[in-house]
Amino acid sequence: MWGWEDDPVYQAIEQAFLDGDPDDQQGGPLDVRAVVASLPQGAKDAFRYDHVPWARFPRGPETRADLEHLRDDNAEAARRALRGLEGELANSARSACALTVPFLLRIGADPHAHFRADILVMAAEIARHTTGPGLCTREELLRVAYADDVWISEPSGYPGHWSIQAARDAITADSSLVMTLLADPEPHVRCAAAYTLASSFGRENDIMGALQARLSTENDPAVRAGLVLALAQLALEHGDANGEAWTRTLWSDPAVPREMRVSAALGWLCLTDAVVPDELRAVMDECATEATARLMAPLPWMRAVDLGGDAGLQRCVRKLLAQDCSRMSLESVLVDGGSAVQQRGTATPAAESAPHRSLWAPQQPVRPSMTDLSRATDQKVVA
Repeated sequence: MWGWEDDPVYQAIEQAFLDGDPDDQQGGPLDVRAVVASLPQGAKDAFRYDHVPWARFPRGPETRADLEHLRDDNAEAARRALRGLEGELANSARSACALTVPFLLRIGADPHAHFRADILVMAAEIARHTTGPGLCTREELLRVAYADDVWISEPSGYPGHWSIQAARDAITADSSLVMTLLADPEPHVRCAAAYTLASSFGRENDIMGALQARLSTENDPAVRAGLVLALAQLALEHGDANGEAWTRTLWSDPAVPREMRVSAALGWLCLTDAVVPDELRAVMDECATEATARLMAPLPWMRAVDLGGDAGLQRCVRKLLAQDCSRMSLESVLVDGGSAVQQRGTATPAAESAPHRSLWAPQQPVRPSMTDLSRATDQKVVA
């Protein structure tokens, strides 16, 4: 019987990366990072799929077949193609999926395409390393990927972290195109664009500037929440020291709309190890209401942690604040036991009293589809 072990593509991957030294493949024909980076601009713009060596990577031809149908005039055909790509990613065929990212971004930018927001989110998901239910922690909620020295292996043996890096590089290379979508007429496309930009690997100053500029004029409350999360995520990924102060300024200001305060509070929790202040807990009690949870439910960040009908926002708040309580309990045990070790997450008196001054420009079972975002925004939230 024919199986994956008989497939010459899988055999080549096994020989190169399991039997051989992966470092020998860097920059070569099996390095998906190099392959994506070498795609001609004209081939990407004209959707010339035959310029891509699909057959070189596991599940490549099947992935190409789904990609080609994404531009189908028939919405149902496009939907099936998108589900097919999602299935390939779910089965960790990341290297083949990474090859689709430049084309996904262009399809998402096409106003005549179906499911534009979901396609943009798909591109962003290829560029992210997700950890399932464990995602809902202060360390993981806004993480895009791990350090370069963390090895992620696909089922074929291909280095999955190369695939993630290839996708992130592709988003960065086309970030100017994605930034134009921050002004798209469709709110769910604007939010998906922010989510995609937050997965980029470079040009962080340009991208953060574009997100901040959009936040200063955005009127849709759900998109505002997404923009704040995207900015916090970029600050975390790129080690921006101003992110913690900026998010605190937002969540502590009663004049800021509540969905922005909630997103800023989530961002602050991920940007610092400090013990959660009572002020933040009070903000969550006031602002993280069922109405806010419904409004934010279609956001990709919330969909990623929404397990079987448990609202993503409520799950985030419950898990992140409970995590802090667990830390405090451990610290109490150590203190009672006479330990002099200061635990991660313990705020020093100097840190607690330090002023917070933002250096950023001040700014005023089935998961829901991104296409529900415009309907979700009808749930008006009183600031």
